[in-house]
Amino acid sequence: MRVLVVDDQQAMREGLVALLGLVDGVEVVGEAGQGEEALRLVAALCPDVVLMDLRMPVMDGVEATRRITRDHPGVAVVVLTTYDDDRSVDGALLAGARGYLTKDAGRAEITAALRSAATGQSTFSAVAARRLVEVLSRGGGEPVTACPDGLTAREAEVLRLIALGLSNAEIAARLFIAGTTVKTHINNAFAKIGVRNRTEAANYARDRLG
Repeated sequence: MRVLVVDDQQAMREGLVALLGLVDGVEVVGEAGQGEEALRLVAALCPDVVLMDLRMPVMDGVEATRRITRDHPGVAVVVLTTYDDDRSVDGALLAGARGYLTKDAGRAEITAALRSAATGQSTFSAVAARRLVEVLSRGGGEPVTACPDGLTAREAEVLRLIALGLSNAEIAARLFIAGTTVKTHINNAFAKIGVRNRTEAANYARDRLG
């Protein structure tokens, strides 16, 4: 199985290349730091699977995935990202990603997802699988957002759990996501609603989110 690794963080990219290099039957044929470079390498190297980050400069992973699946339908894309908010998951799924994992996934999980994608099957994290059902049930289209201040549904959900007094670890367990992902949602939500601490966030959630 020929794999192209795409991630804008050099340390992460090199780590993935080294990790996959230890897996029998996997050949890393190239690596890219952003979407446009990934497109060029897909055309030149013809990998079986692209392991794709989402948040990257120049061209993000969603647009790169959309173009790869459109122009190279024989190449599968598996997303590996820090983010599992609704907008990120929806964007990747609608772009044609055949797998969606967060970066807390282990080597066995990543390898299984790549092999599934190479054989035409799909592998999704629990959050992505749930979002896939929602996307299919509404027949595709753009993510539905009904939260104030530009919050995603997941950010609003995290704020509600903060208002209930849950710690980051408890929120992660409740939502089946990584602790680092919880921190990302909290930081994004705090910036959007203009609060500085959990007490202010809890008050916001009670007043604005119900």
